[in-house]
Amino acid sequence: MNYENVEILLVEDSKADAEMTLRTLKKRGIANSVEWVRNGVEALDFLFCENQYASRPAGHPRLVLLDLKMPLMDGLQVLERMKADARTKAIPVVMMTSSREEGDLLASYRLGVNSFVVKPVDFADFAEMVSQVGMYWMISNQTLE
Repeated sequence: MNYENVEILLVEDSKADAEMTLRTLKKRGIANSVEWVRNGVEALDFLFCENQYASRPAGHPRLVLLDLKMPLMDGLQVLERMKADARTKAIPVVMMTSSREEGDLLASYRLGVNSFVVKPVDFADFAEMVSQVGMYWMISNQTLE
């Protein structure tokens, strides 16, 4: 993987959800380079070039797709660290979760999430949601570059 050109960082502990997301992004031609990490600790290591990613060239993804409920460190903790650091504060973050809890939604927006989407259970609906999220954030949304 050429870490210099990572467009999307996918933070997802569910192998099934990650594979569906990766397949959809590739099939629809939304992102050329997606890095998948399995928990919040790995996400922060990737973003801040630490531990296993210490030799990764500096640079940030254009988008982080962040699961909420994960072991080791949840999505809210990752979001809080990202938005508190000047190096990662401006990276758009989309919380993708199965949670419909109002508290999770409110906490995410209070911490600076850019979007909060609930993962559909049905595969076709899930793929469509990933496609819409990817199209907006990678193609339609204007970014600083």
